Amino acid sequence: MQSPSNAAASAPRSLFLELLPITLTVFVGFLTLGLALPVLPLHLQSALSMSPLVIGTVIASQFVAALLTRAWAGSMVDTRGAKRAVVIGLGLGACSGLAYLASLGAPAGYGAVAILIGARLLLGCAESLVVTGALGWGVGLAGPQNAGKVMAWVGIAIYGAYAAGAPLGVFVYGRFGFGGIALASVIIPLLALAIMARVPALAPSHRVRVPFYKVLRAVWLPGLGLALSSMGFCAITAFVALLFSAKGWGDAALAFTSFGAAFIGARLLFGHLPDQLGGARVALVCVLIEAAGQLLMWSAPTALLACVGAAITGFGYSLAFPGFGVEAVRRAPPDSRASAMGAYVAFLDISLAVSGPLAGLVAMRWDVGSVYLAGALAVASSACVALRLLTTRPA
Repeated sequence: MQSPSNAAASAPRSLFLELLPITLTVFVGFLTLGLALPVLPLHLQSALSMSPLVIGTVIASQFVAALLTRAWAGSMVDTRGAKRAVVIGLGLGACSGLAYLASLGAPAGYGAVAILIGARLLLGCAESLVVTGALGWGVGLAGPQNAGKVMAWVGIAIYGAYAAGAPLGVFVYGRFGFGGIALASVIIPLLALAIMARVPALAPSHRVRVPFYKVLRAVWLPGLGLALSSMGFCAITAFVALLFSAKGWGDAALAFTSFGAAFIGARLLFGHLPDQLGGARVALVCVLIEAAGQLLMWSAPTALLACVGAAITGFGYSLAFPGFGVEAVRRAPPDSRASAMGAYVAFLDISLAVSGPLAGLVAMRWDVGSVYLAGALAVASSACVALRLLTTRPA
């Protein structure tokens, strides 16, 4: 007979093993995003001579597509199964790589930009399906009491892919140009499909679903906290490559890696805290840490300090996401948790879709460094949301 202590020790391990195939699938799939992050702004600026506003718009188009497909993705997961959603999402991710390839054959200028926007739209649909499917799949396996852990592990996979994909993308771009990035973006989602091919699917829910607008209404407050706290992440993904270029610091791969490594480290060491201490309490502390990282990036005189600021940003943002997410799950209708996860993550899409063009305008009006001052102010304001969540109970 297994002793209570042995059972307690084996529970986290069995949960880890259950979530491992899903985590690996998300990691490999999201390498497609990580590869392009440090090089797409440079490709738009150097090869196509585009302004910061156009660059921000191209980057943001992915998040607009993800936002517009969250309700559809959540409905698919709840009614047709999480595995089906992930498979379709990875297929769309491979199609985005084909669109990258097609942009290289278009005339340089806004024709190529239009095709790149199409690629980003496909990638946004893919991201919506993969993330919503993985979260719904994970919560279905682990139970809602472990929602924070599921979000922590899926987040490790996503930002680990950013951290690993950024230097890999710089290497591929330097050796093979944007064509190498495009070809890799076709192949990588197919590898992810191979990883999850034998993972058993969960039966979809056949109960009457709560309308999406009611799910959205239930999670809007933690979603607002996520949207504001995500603006620091947007400032790094869209403009850190341009910041390093403007300052003459070389490529920005180390900044992406610093952000991703700190993000993963925080999740590994403290990912259990939102479930144990309460999501709002953890989010309150972490968004203030994230804002401090943004301020350091704004004022950094050297590339090393900018990378330290990116690491502090990643550390704070790491637990803000599951912190607000635990509050969203607490407020979600039990039979529509996948839709609730989709609705919650939709606020991330809103943030990233709006932040890209706005940050581009800030960079044009002042300079690229000012983007991080604006990011610090936005992130700090999410502390007010965390305070509100601490004082209100779920309906």
